[in-house]
Amino acid sequence: MGMITLLTDFGHTDSYVGVMKGVIASISPQCQVVDLTHGICPQDILAARFNLLTSYGYFPSGTVHGVVVDPGVGTQRAAVAAQVTAAVGFHTIVAPDNGILTGFPITAAVALTNADYWLTPQPSCTFHGRDIFAPIAAHLASGVSLENLGVPISVSSLVSLEIRDAVATDQGYRGSIQYVDHFGNLVTTIVGDRVTSQAWHVCMDKYVVPYYTTYGHAEAGTALALVGSHGYVEIAVNGGSAAQAFGAKVGDEVELLTFAMGGAGRCFDAPI
Repeated sequence: MGMITLLTDFGHTDSYVGVMKGVIASISPQCQVVDLTHGICPQDILAARFNLLTSYGYFPSGTVHGVVVDPGVGTQRAAVAAQVTAAVGFHTIVAPDNGILTGFPITAAVALTNADYWLTPQPSCTFHGRDIFAPIAAHLASGVSLENLGVPISVSSLVSLEIRDAVATDQGYRGSIQYVDHFGNLVTTIVGDRVTSQAWHVCMDKYVVPYYTTYGHAEAGTALALVGSHGYVEIAVNGGSAAQAFGAKVGDEVELLTFAMGGAGRCFDAPI
């Protein structure tokens, strides 16, 4: 029995997700389908990438991940399937080639040109999730090989998003916000296991946010910086939204400083 995860920006108001599941069940009725999330903000490719990148490794080897966040549906953008490595085994991602695959350890990729594995040889111009991605995922989960699905393409040809990785500085690390979660936590590009100091803090613009080990160790309404479950440094407000408190968004620059707050100089207390 194969496994498929689904990640979309479809929400739960309309029937789109249910229809995709119906297509999968028609092709591979024994396949287990897991809803990774359908709450991605419409057309938010960066959020889709982050959620899949930080989640796929928790699934069994051989899992197929169907991703449909596709503002370019019906255009010349390619539909692809890519094999990626994990700590144990491999996974396959079926997605539009629009940058969602940026940063994944891809070992092989194909353009999904073989219409024999589509739902119809004349797919809708607005619902490739139903007509291409769902049936391809079902066939993969049923044992169809990647090579049968279309034309091999080079990994380097895939669309890549501009994502600023964190860089080391004389005083710590400089990075940016890469994701804002449902709680308003600001997830940065700074990898948590690189930070060994116990006296670090994060600066955004004119604000300084001190390090805590977890949310509840800070007083209610207090801003804090911590290493979150994704493994990245994030900025939060205990019982509140850091995104609202700071007016922050994806792409904003942050700096992690590994010395006592008294030496921060240009930083001031957070406005919480």
